[in-house]
Amino acid sequence: MSFHISLLMQQGQAAINAKNFAEAVACFAQAAKESPKDPQIQACLGQSYCWQGLRAQGLKYLRVSGQLLLKRAKKNRDTRLALDLADQLQYWGDYSGSLDVCKQAVQINPEYVRGYQLLALSHSRLNQKKSALVAGRKALSLAPGSAMLAILLATLEIADGLHEDARKRLEKVLTHPAITPEEKFRAHKELARVLDKLKDFQQVFTHLHAAGEIAPRIPEVAKQDAALVPALLATYQAEFTADLLGRWAQATFPNQQPAPVFLLGFMRTGTTLTQEVLGAHPRVFVADETDLVASVVKELNRISKFQGSVPEQLRQLDFAGVLYLRDFYWQRAKALFGDKMAGRLFLDKTTMNSIDLGVINCLFPDAKLVFLLRDARDVCLSCIMQTMIPTPSTVHLLTWQGTAQFYAQVMTWWLTVKPKLSMEFIEFKYENAVFDFEVAFKPVFSLMGLEWDPAVADFHKNAAGKYIASPSFSQVAQPLYSSSVGRWKHYQADFVEIMPILQPFLDVYSYE
Repeated sequence: MSFHISLLMQQGQAAINAKNFAEAVACFAQAAKESPKDPQIQACLGQSYCWQGLRAQGLKYLRVSGQLLLKRAKKNRDTRLALDLADQLQYWGDYSGSLDVCKQAVQINPEYVRGYQLLALSHSRLNQKKSALVAGRKALSLAPGSAMLAILLATLEIADGLHEDARKRLEKVLTHPAITPEEKFRAHKELARVLDKLKDFQQVFTHLHAAGEIAPRIPEVAKQDAALVPALLATYQAEFTADLLGRWAQATFPNQQPAPVFLLGFMRTGTTLTQEVLGAHPRVFVADETDLVASVVKELNRISKFQGSVPEQLRQLDFAGVLYLRDFYWQRAKALFGDKMAGRLFLDKTTMNSIDLGVINCLFPDAKLVFLLRDARDVCLSCIMQTMIPTPSTVHLLTWQGTAQFYAQVMTWWLTVKPKLSMEFIEFKYENAVFDFEVAFKPVFSLMGLEWDPAVADFHKNAAGKYIASPSFSQVAQPLYSSSVGRWKHYQADFVEIMPILQPFLDVYSYE
């Protein structure tokens, strides 16, 4: 590497450290121009584009880096760097790109366990269950003492319906002498899931409670600020008034792009199912679990110089500021999705944007909102059963009481803000979708200004084989089923302690 390229790389890295991603792109792009076959430069350029929000462009360079690294690996059979790159592709949601790298990596070095681990994850997230299972078994055969790989294989067995195999494997993992808190947590969670599927309901909550007790010892959990979201919701309930929410309701917005449709709710209420049905319409483009609204809130903070709460910042905003933030949203969306979204109705499904509903209504009063509802008991059961990436929201779902309390906090916010909204919205019950599909969904398409298309009933055929960000990615790759409705009834004794928290919401939405 020449001195000049080395200097450009140092400058690019310094720009990344300063979060000046545009400057980082400029530095790495110049380095790539001078040395186009250097995989490190291509990877740095790709990462910088992704951090800048230009994911489609960034993935192109990351994929190039992967192929260059594989070319090197063919000479020395060292696939570690290529697999690091595959891991990065997974981080940015490019499981197809990761799969391509992993397939070649395990051919180059069939004895390196990490290749099969990442291959199994890629297949799994693309709903390729049989292939994932084969790769998972190969990974564990290369490292038979690994608790982590045994848990991974058990999750793949659960996905493929091999429940008894998964149960035995997880029970064995829990006897492992050197198991880490994170592995123990995962094993208890997955064992609870498989016992539920085996209808051994009496043991399920034993393992869920055990996982909840272990969770605070997991570093990623411990570093989350559990007080953040409840405090934010309390502020929003007090400060988002009808006047503020309706401030720009009558404004005319000079936008070529129609206002988005926002699909929100609480976790595990059926937002992923709904996005896949709506996204099966040829005139709809789905943005699945993005940071678009979160980025707008950060930009609002920045231009307001972090003075006051978000509602206070919106009160100080003039119409030019509103137009700027709307344009900021669309520029971020175009950076993420490019031409794929052109000419179609943009569906922004990021479930917990429910928290930022006040911001959404203020800036996009011309948007449409679909808010998902589901029996609170099934919601809470599904939430505590699921293993989720630790965030300030999901850390509340690690204990039974915490799950119910957080659900109540978010739904109280919804019930508080709902009568003040100026945007058009519909409340959509998950159970209605399951039992009367067409009757349930027709009003949603009508709200969106779209004609009913019978082809949306085949949504699961579109979901199979593609990456879906939600934890329920495998469930929406199959036809609708009703077994998840009323699932809570198997655990009535466990609900006694949280029913006083949930009962008001069951009453409001007429759940028996």
